[in-house]
Amino acid sequence: MTASRPGSVRRTIRVVGELLVTIGIVVLLFVVYQVYVTDWVSAGKQREASAELDDRWSREREVRATPIDGKAFARIFIPSFGADYEFTIQEGVDPATLAIGPGHYKDTALPGEPGNFAVAGHRVGKGAPFNDLDLLNSCDAIVIETADRYFVYRVLPMKEEMASWEERKRRRPKCANVSTLRVPSAADGGPYGATFGRVIVTPDRRDAVAPVPYQARAGVPVTSRAPLLTLTTCHPKFSARLRMIIHAVLTDEFQKRPSAGYADLLGRIGEA
Repeated sequence: MTASRPGSVRRTIRVVGELLVTIGIVVLLFVVYQVYVTDWVSAGKQREASAELDDRWSREREVRATPIDGKAFARIFIPSFGADYEFTIQEGVDPATLAIGPGHYKDTALPGEPGNFAVAGHRVGKGAPFNDLDLLNSCDAIVIETADRYFVYRVLPMKEEMASWEERKRRRPKCANVSTLRVPSAADGGPYGATFGRVIVTPDRRDAVAPVPYQARAGVPVTSRAPLLTLTTCHPKFSARLRMIIHAVLTDEFQKRPSAGYADLLGRIGEA
């Protein structure tokens, strides 16, 4: 019996080794599926959504029609991410809708309205539309296209920039219309005192997409609310432990020109 022990140990090691290799292959295949296969599937869904949106815009007489659940109603462009960055925005944030592209929180404002137009998107897999949100800087443009116009939002100042914002602003022409939204006379900065360009929160902080962010019961009249855009995604990458929030404020609104598109708009806002 003693002589057989080395053979038993070797067999056990071999079995454990084979098991670990199998587990490693399964994990690798899962990662490939999550990152690459879902990207490929979502790219097809995104193309279909974009074509359907163009068709609907060419036929609709009512350009301000109420968004339809799961259907695209707008597009998002981020110039600093390159000329090919373009995704449709669907109505809703359920898993099936977010597999197509970014989704609009249905209980939030619409583009250009006072309040908070809030949009969620994946950071890894399923097209990963919000993969690079951590690269956005204050005053970077985020463009929302609707049936008849473009809305230009710019990322708010980061928390660490607040104290010297007016000086920073003077040195950067594209920041001309970007304020901190804070109330200097209020010790806490007022209703928007916690609204910065980038905020990291826990998943339970749904008040990040409230009409006035982080103020679930803010007594700010609708007409006095800042027109904001809020983008939400998981943080850090490959994890859903936290949420990254990007807040931007509306700085420009342009009626669409006949035979002119997004490239024309970039020239008009100095981002070409």
